[in-house]
Amino acid sequence: MTTERDPNGTWPDIVPGPLATPPPEFARRRESGPLEPATMPSGDRVPVAVRYEDVRALLASPTSSRNLRLPGLPRLVSGIGIDDDPDALINQDPPEHTRYRRIMHGTFTPRQIEPWRPRIAKIAQELLDGLGDDFDLVQGYALRLPGHVICEMLGVPMEHYERFVRWTDMFLTTSTATEQARYKGYTDFMAYAAELVAQHRAEPGGDLIDLLIQARDEDDRLSEGELVNTVFSLITAGHETTASMIARGVFRLLLHPGQWAELVEDPTLTATAVEEILRFDGPPASAFMRRITEDTDLPGGSLSAGTVVMPNLNAANHDPRAFPEPGRFDIHRFTDHPPNPHVAFGYGPHRCLAASLARVELTEAIRALVTQRPTLRLTVSPESVTWTDGLVLRPAVMPVATGADGRSQPR
Repeated sequence: MTTERDPNGTWPDIVPGPLATPPPEFARRRESGPLEPATMPSGDRVPVAVRYEDVRALLASPTSSRNLRLPGLPRLVSGIGIDDDPDALINQDPPEHTRYRRIMHGTFTPRQIEPWRPRIAKIAQELLDGLGDDFDLVQGYALRLPGHVICEMLGVPMEHYERFVRWTDMFLTTSTATEQARYKGYTDFMAYAAELVAQHRAEPGGDLIDLLIQARDEDDRLSEGELVNTVFSLITAGHETTASMIARGVFRLLLHPGQWAELVEDPTLTATAVEEILRFDGPPASAFMRRITEDTDLPGGSLSAGTVVMPNLNAANHDPRAFPEPGRFDIHRFTDHPPNPHVAFGYGPHRCLAASLARVELTEAIRALVTQRPTLRLTVSPESVTWTDGLVLRPAVMPVATGADGRSQPR
């Protein structure tokens, strides 16, 4: 196994399987090295938790800290990263983290997000209406849908969409940007988020940024730094990670034409199909690393205080102890007798705050395709689909087509 340094890209010694299936290495590790070290893209080596029970225990443990800013600690990527910002919600521990989440909680409940469903479905329909019979599903649809949604939700002009693409691509999906370029991109992105907050303070409206500015817990509100970081996180996670799940989910469904046909026949199955997509293909990047503050015993072994560990969500979602036949993609898995809940959105205090929004976007994206493009198919072999090489793994280009007369054409 190679352990060459890959400053911004993938893990050099945990390589995905064929057609972006989970790394075969996960199965070996679950059996013989559930906390064995692996090399991060930065070149640093840290233990990686791959068992479902260990990952959930780590994410829920009060001894599992997100403060990775102490000198000399291992890093996920070289250069500046989100781990460095003390105002970011994902980097805070209780009691600061508890306060931050409490203030924002009401903004992202299913009750707040559900009214957006018709608009998200409409955006999906409009995007598909503007595409011909042959198109790139990634650039033409998967990236544009969450981009349009997040622009509308944040009250951001659509002409700024390309900025989002450039910034998130630099942080998450390519390994070609230098540390200096990534630092400049980060500072430019944060300056833009600060500008958005200032504009909404000057001219209040009714979009998501306004709700965040107004959010409070009694007399407690988000600080300016917290607001800016929340907007930054919403743009980053709300765009690239959702786009990646749409692209990966459609790819997986097209590899299982019988299950695609079932969704075409009965689109009401889409919501449960999305849960299997999230389990099988999510998340597009793993959870953030944790620093152990006290000696901690996990089901799979012990970690000493000071250890930095990576809980791998995708490995946990493919643990046969939690999900029978985890390598079998089955849109009915969560229908009748739900198995253990997947951890695609994390677990414990740092579980994804915007999970409800991501679920709605992914569900409506798939539903629009099976109802409006029922004969959708890849126009290249699955093996020839190219994939991004950064922290987020998704198809870079995915050529698809439907017959002009509504009938599937032969490959």
